[in-house]
Amino acid sequence: MELKKIIKSRELTVGLVMIGLIVFFSLSSERFLTTNNIKNILLQVSSIGVASIGMTMIIITGGIDVSAGSILGIVAVTLGKAATNGFPAWLSIILGILVGLALGSVNASFIALLGIPPIIVTLGMMSLLRSLAYTFLGGRWIASLPGAVRWMGLGKILNVPVPIWLTIILVAYFSYFMRYRPLGRYIYAVGNSLEAARVSGVDTKRILFFVYALAGLMYGIAGAIVVGRAGIVQTNTGNNFELQVIAATVLGGTSILGGKGTIVGSILGSLLVAVLSNGLILLNVPALTEGLIIGVLILGSVAIDVIKNRGEE
Repeated sequence: MELKKIIKSRELTVGLVMIGLIVFFSLSSERFLTTNNIKNILLQVSSIGVASIGMTMIIITGGIDVSAGSILGIVAVTLGKAATNGFPAWLSIILGILVGLALGSVNASFIALLGIPPIIVTLGMMSLLRSLAYTFLGGRWIASLPGAVRWMGLGKILNVPVPIWLTIILVAYFSYFMRYRPLGRYIYAVGNSLEAARVSGVDTKRILFFVYALAGLMYGIAGAIVVGRAGIVQTNTGNNFELQVIAATVLGGTSILGGKGTIVGSILGSLLVAVLSNGLILLNVPALTEGLIIGVLILGSVAIDVIKNRGEE
């Protein structure tokens, strides 16, 4: 029975697709399986993967967050401005992450406390924050960031990059949290039926506030990783990041209808997106084509999910 469950799991499907892509890109480009390129893929997975932890919880509750990239952009601007205006590196990083938490909490307030649909709130935040990021930068980039500020992206502990450590620790903890902690189980309950969870005594508003605020925190950490790796803050930092995170989460088996999904599945989805993105760049495929392919994958995954749920019903 357990073997049958594994065979039918989305995680296995994602793993097989990823192996197919690795074989294809390895045969198409001699640079794909080099040590440096594999390292780049794993570092790219770290930012998408950390952000997908929050997105997974949101989608499990039946919600969505299209403001992830814009929040990451504001986090990058905050971190960059603080670092280039004399703030200590550690304080600049913390300020950036806290801004992510604060913006996630703003989303949470509108959604959980005022009952406004998530797509409306996060779409509005996406537009607002993108405009603010451009205004704060005045159309110019922040370059020459102090080396210490880049620790979150380039630092190493025991010769392993800090972003990879962060990803492993966060994935391990929140996988345990979702499976064994009461709050984690309540998140699934809300996704399966908000009204049933409320009638059963679950504080649904607290659950929704928690997942959107936590997502903001995860976007903040991802933003610190992205800035650390790049060493600059551009006016378009974070553009289309939400597309990659949503794609990773949905491809990893989190049901867009709510109630189903795992953190590990989303990390596998993140790895699939990172491999696809990296391979297409090595093949000199235009960025617009990458967006097209990811969009098709999202639509295909959602369609399969809907059909599967109808079959179960």
